[in-house]
Amino acid sequence: MDCTKVGILLKALRNEKEMTQKQVADRMHISDKTISKWERGLGCPDVSLLRELSELFGVNIEKILIGELELNDMETGNLKKTKFYVCPNCGNVISTTGEAQLSCCGRKLARLVAKPADEKHTAIVEDDDGEYYITFDHEMSKDHFLSFVAYVSTDRTMFVRLYPEQTAAIRLPIMSGGKLGKKYGSKLYYYCSNDGLWVL
Repeated sequence: MDCTKVGILLKALRNEKEMTQKQVADRMHISDKTISKWERGLGCPDVSLLRELSELFGVNIEKILIGELELNDMETGNLKKTKFYVCPNCGNVISTTGEAQLSCCGRKLARLVAKPADEKHTAIVEDDDGEYYITFDHEMSKDHFLSFVAYVSTDRTMFVRLYPEQTAAIRLPIMSGGKLGKKYGSKLYYYCSNDGLWVL
């Protein structure tokens, strides 16, 4: 751990929050001299204080230890680059349009890689008077089910959560940006609890 880099980051984060060294020290129940020492690179925070610093400044502990925040390139306007993440413990679903480091239930989440629809994981799409009626020939038991469907076009996303023991069918309005299907400009993603993410 480079104490100089950590100190520079902590000072920048404190200034971003518009807090004085004394205010940070009071919140953490330590002396402002300790905060000053860290910011000048003359020492690093004790491991026992890292969680509190992380919560106070809204930064991952790992980034505090490295002493820098790496910024992603700005993503502009194309939702077709949407990425999905699912927590293996609680089933929480997170989507992003750019690169991200995400965690849930204390675990880092890996970006899901969508596989092209196959015979076992396919969607039947019918145009039904201005909306799509989409059905899946997929079991919906507690151990093996589709947990979500996402309809993604250039400028919007529709997300539908599915649950075990319900019918594997949904209705979606037809969005601008082309017909449903990769070759038309919109994508349909669906997530199987056992076999991962699929795309039509």
